[in-house]
Amino acid sequence: MNGTRHPAISYVLAFSSLLFVSAPGAAQVSGNVGYGQSTAKARAEQAERSLRILTAQDLPPSNSMFVEAAVLMNVKADEYVAVFAIAEEATTVQGANVKMDAKVKAFRDALRALRVQDTDIYVDHIAQPKTYGFSLSGDVAREQLTGFELKKNVSIRFTNRDLIDDLVLAAAKVQIHDLVKVEYVVRNINAVQDSVRGAAAGVIKQKITRYEQLLGIRLQPSAQVYAERPAVYYPTDMYDTYVATESESVSRQNLQRYTVEQARKARTFYFNPLDGNGFDKVINPVILEPMVQFTLYLKVKYELVR
Repeated sequence: MNGTRHPAISYVLAFSSLLFVSAPGAAQVSGNVGYGQSTAKARAEQAERSLRILTAQDLPPSNSMFVEAAVLMNVKADEYVAVFAIAEEATTVQGANVKMDAKVKAFRDALRALRVQDTDIYVDHIAQPKTYGFSLSGDVAREQLTGFELKKNVSIRFTNRDLIDDLVLAAAKVQIHDLVKVEYVVRNINAVQDSVRGAAAGVIKQKITRYEQLLGIRLQPSAQVYAERPAVYYPTDMYDTYVATESESVSRQNLQRYTVEQARKARTFYFNPLDGNGFDKVINPVILEPMVQFTLYLKVKYELVR
C-alpha cells in the first residue's frame, strides 16, 4: 500500500473535543470528561444512598416525624505516604538479595538528599517467588527453574504534597519506576467528625424552625437519634478514567481482507469527588487538589406536640 490511503479501508481518527470548538459552549465547560463513565464517583454516591435507607421497623409512629441532615466536608490531608515497588531477579536467592540491597541503599541515599528522614522510610518484604522458563530440545519445550525474584515495597511519609515529583525523579534515577499508590492521611479524624456532627446538628435545628413556620406544627424539644452514619472517601478510591477519541468503523468485509492496526489512544485519569448533590451542607466546597471527603447522614425523630 506504500502509505497511501486506500478507499476500502477506514482509518482511525482521534481528536480532542476541545480543539474543534470555535466559540464558547458546553464542550468547553465540560471538557473531555464527557467521554468517561464516573464509576468511582458512582460507587461513592451509591454508598451514600445506601446509608440513608431505613427498614419498615425504623419508621416512626404517626405522632412523630423524622428530621434529616446530610453533610459533606472536604479535608486537606496532613501527610502522605508514597509506596514504590521494587523487583530484582537472579539465579540464586543470595544474588537477588545483593541486587535488592544495592537498589534500596541507592534509593535511601537519594531520599536523604531530599531531606527525607530514615524514620519516614519503611522497606517491606513482599514476596520471593521462583521464576521458570522453557528450554527447547527438538520438538519439546521443557519448563525448568531459572532463578528467583525478590519483591519489596518502599513506603515514604512526607508532609509537603509537592515533594511527590521529586520522589518520582529520585526513584527513576535508581531504576525504580513503579509508584504503587499515594495514601492521604488525616491525623485527627475524630476532630473532623465532630465538626461534621456539629454542622449536621445545625442543619437539623434550621430545618425544625423552617418546618414549624411553614407547616404550622410544633415539635417536642427532646429528640431521639435514629441513624448516625458517617463515611470517609479517600482520593485513592475516587479516580475515574476516560479515552477521548472518535473512531471510524471497519466493515466486516474489509476486516476479512486487511489487517487493521489500531492507533494507541491515551487514557486520562482524574480525581472525581462527591459534589454537593444530595447534601444539605458542604464544608470547604471548592476543591483544587485531591482531598479526603467526610460525610455524615443524621436522622433524628421528634415527637409532635398535639
